[in-house]
Amino acid sequence: MSIGSTENELTQTAQVRPRLIPHGVLIPFVLVTALFFLWGIPNNLNDVLIRQFMKSFALSRFQAGLVQSAFYMGYFLLATPAALLMRRFGYKYGFIVGLLLFGIGAFLFWPAAIIGRYPYFLAALFVIASGLAFLETASNPFVAQIGDPRSAAQRLNFAQAFNPLGSITGALIGTVFIFSGIELSGSQVASMQTAGTYTPYLRTETMRVVAPYMILGAVAIGWAVLTALTRFPVVAGELQAEGESHGRFRDLLGYPTFLFAIVAQFLYVGAQVGTWSYFIQYVQDSTHQHEKIAGYLLTGTLGAFGVGRFGSSVIMRYVRPHRLMALYSVINIVLVAVGVLFPGWVGLWAIFFTSFFMSVMFPTIFALGIEGLGRNTKIGGSLIVMSIVGGAVLTPIMGWISQTTHRISLAYAVPLGSYCVIAIYSFLWQRMQTAEMKSARI
Repeated sequence: MSIGSTENELTQTAQVRPRLIPHGVLIPFVLVTALFFLWGIPNNLNDVLIRQFMKSFALSRFQAGLVQSAFYMGYFLLATPAALLMRRFGYKYGFIVGLLLFGIGAFLFWPAAIIGRYPYFLAALFVIASGLAFLETASNPFVAQIGDPRSAAQRLNFAQAFNPLGSITGALIGTVFIFSGIELSGSQVASMQTAGTYTPYLRTETMRVVAPYMILGAVAIGWAVLTALTRFPVVAGELQAEGESHGRFRDLLGYPTFLFAIVAQFLYVGAQVGTWSYFIQYVQDSTHQHEKIAGYLLTGTLGAFGVGRFGSSVIMRYVRPHRLMALYSVINIVLVAVGVLFPGWVGLWAIFFTSFFMSVMFPTIFALGIEGLGRNTKIGGSLIVMSIVGGAVLTPIMGWISQTTHRISLAYAVPLGSYCVIAIYSFLWQRMQTAEMKSARI
């Protein structure tokens, strides 16, 4: 074979687009991709729970925002233990443990409702989120590493595109089965208290959350059994020879793109969770619509998020992921600014469409953050998952701003600032990565 023909073959190989899903891994890929759908349901049931618990437990917006704090603290505290478990036993064990915790947490909603105390619901949410920490810590790097690194961001965006379908399902379940549609005025509350019917009413409202979570728990346990019975492939770097290093936390300090990804993901998750958590309240305060209408509008914005995810996975075949994220970040800066400055129908629709443009951010930040980490991928991925705690931190801050200023629109200045930082990360990523590669060669 001549040197010229060899060079031509190499050129043709370089020009061939890598397969999105490699041969022989379709079934485990489908099982894991379904998890993105499954954990989207409780994520966005939280948005309904915030409104429901404000009613059934007479909570302030700040107190109700603790739903997200309890939920995302589970991510923060369990992501590293999840990474350590999978470093020892592999991704499959992470999936099984995560699903079992998810199911147990969902079943705990029943005793929490019987007891009728808000902190018990927060504890159940913490257990659910602990399970989801395992699932996300395992799923994101598994999908990214299961095939060609060149298609990692596109593959992860495709898998993540099923997450908003779960989000839509969660919002619909909450709107239809949890919201009763009964909204009492102050005089009606006083009248019911006098008649002794207010406490039974609150108990009825509390019990409405039980059935959806019982079903969700059963599905999670069933999926754990199915996962246990399925043979999973060993992905690159999952199993090392005895004595070989699994990577060290201190090694990650040499990757500026990874460190910036942690900050960007913290702010992104805070922006996403805060936007959706107070969206129903934004609708009601700005347009004075009924909670059911607000719930359907929430479902609609989640639909826009799903369209954005699927669309982005296609666009990334032609546009570099960091460039697409930079464009979407700038658009969201403009849209959220409109939502802050012009509350009402104009601001509502501006906030509504931010979901489309935020859709690309989580998987892209994750894929860009772990790119080039090698043996440090698991622990690096776990730290990025830990940054999901942004949802626990920024959501109550938004509630506090809304409560103190009496303007929910001003609370959206928090997502506005987050998108500014994400835009900076998107524009600087290529330059930082180039610097990292030059440093590694020295």
